[in-house]
This record gives sequence, C-alpha cells and structure tokens, in this order.
Amino acid sequence: MDPGDEGWSVERLDEVAKFAREIGSAAIMVLDDGQVVFSWGDVEKKYQCHSIRKPFMGALFGIYVQRGILDLEATLEDLDIDDIPPSLTDAEKRATVHQLLQARSGVYHEAAAEAQTMVDSRPERGSHAPGTFFYYNNWDFNALGTIFTQETGRNIFEAFQEEIADPIGMQDFSPADCTFVREPDKSEHPAYMFRMSTRDMARFGVLYQDLGIREETQVVPTDWIRESTTSYSNEDPERDGYGYLWKIPAPNTGFDGAFYHTGLGVHLLFVWPEEKLVIVHRVNTDNEFSTTTEELQTLVGHIIAARED
Repeated sequence: MDPGDEGWSVERLDEVAKFAREIGSAAIMVLDDGQVVFSWGDVEKKYQCHSIRKPFMGALFGIYVQRGILDLEATLEDLDIDDIPPSLTDAEKRATVHQLLQARSGVYHEAAAEAQTMVDSRPERGSHAPGTFFYYNNWDFNALGTIFTQETGRNIFEAFQEEIADPIGMQDFSPADCTFVREPDKSEHPAYMFRMSTRDMARFGVLYQDLGIREETQVVPTDWIRESTTSYSNEDPERDGYGYLWKIPAPNTGFDGAFYHTGLGVHLLFVWPEEKLVIVHRVNTDNEFSTTTEELQTLVGHIIAARED
C-alpha cells in the first residue's frame, strides 16, 4: 500500500529510516489497520525476542485458561512448585498463578536469564506477601513456563506454533529456533527464549489489536486480551503499569488503551488498538550493538509523528 494514500508522511518515514540506520536498528515494521505502511531492514530474519517472550506465554495461558486446563487461582503449593535451596517458604507457596502473571508473587528467589538490573532491584526474600507488591520478576515468568508444561503436557514452542503461529499465518516461526536457558545453580525453572522474525511479530501484534480474532477465527480469547492488557500495577501515574505479561503506558503519555513489551530495552512490540497501530522494532542482539532505550523511544516518536492528522 502507498503510505501517502493512508495519511502517512512519506518524507517523515524516510527520516525514520535514516534515524534507524544511525542508531543501529536491524528491522522495523509499522502497520496501520493491519496494513503495512512502513517496512525497513531484514523483516524476515529471525532475531532473539528476549523479554517479548512474555506476551507469547501470556497468549498461551489465555487459551488454556479458557479451556479449563490452567487455573488462575491455583497456588504454587497446589501445583507442587518449589525451587532449589533456599526453597520456597510456606508464605511464598501461597502465591497464585494469577499473581505470577501480574509479577506480584512475592517470590524473590534467584532466576534464570535475569538482567543485572533485576538482580540489583530484587527485594529481600519474604519482604512482601503474595499479591501486595509489583516487581518485574523473571522467577514469576519462568515458573509460568514450568506450570504451563506441567499442567498441559505441551512443549511451549510447539504449542505456540499449533495454537498461534499457524492460525495467524506466521511465515518464519519454527520451534526449532527457540531454546530453553537453564541455570541450575540459580533455579530449576528455565527461561523459554523465542526467536522470531519482525513480520511474524507484527502478525502477533495485529492479532492482539483485533482482540484475538484472525479471519473470523478466535485464536486468543477476547476477554483474556482485555483482561491481560489492563494495568494492575500503576501506583505511580508517572510510570508504566503492568498487566498480565504486558507493559501498559503511563496515563500521562497519551497512549490510551495501548500496551507493549520490550526486549533488552531495544526490541519492541507496541500495539495501540484505538489507533489501529502496531509498531515492531528489532536489533540484532546476537552481535554487539549500541542502540539504547532512549534512542528507541525517540524512534517511536518519529514514527508516530509521521502519521498525519
């Protein structure tokens, strides 16, 4: 499609491409009402997703919760979930699946694939009861993967292909590209790492924009999408909130109804249903890179500015 015919400034999109080259971006896609208005870089190459793995897990949970296979109110004790010494306390085992999805479990055990910022900001064990405090917690996210596999009997990546990738027409996704990161000296729960192309990630974003429906087929439950993209942790109106494995822009940003997730602070999946806008940004983090979170934020601002009123 011609972006100029759809209300986008071709000149400003050219500036987006120029800036992307300057900051070391690898690929970008922008979709307006499901139609590609800007595609730049190698959109077919499969890059590491890093923390964008979390919305993918969230979608799987929505499907299996609706089927009655996963129970949001089940506790870690109910599910026989523990970890290496120092093992979980009785209080920690009272955390529910619901609270893990919100990153409010109160379990501050070491976890696989933690960034140093997570380690530095991790509260002391036992400092917060389950459900009372938000901490962006890889232990919660990784334990959800263990629970999914245990309760469904499915491999995470194969289930994603069958339940989501194939139904929405992903072109490049393969479970063979995905891996588990195991750090048994820290935790028994591995991190589930997705690798995905830019164009396939954009398809996932459009699925959520369209409330889980793809060509009249309900892939992810609509109620789950609404529930999971509502913020449950936004005590500070100046800071972004968190839903179920999705980040929610702060109220003062002007992105009403939007949700997003980042990976290493430089990968981005941004969905703004009210504006029918999906933005995907990728960096080749398999190699050394210099792109920063601040540069990504500037780039997104340039993209939004290219959409003419």
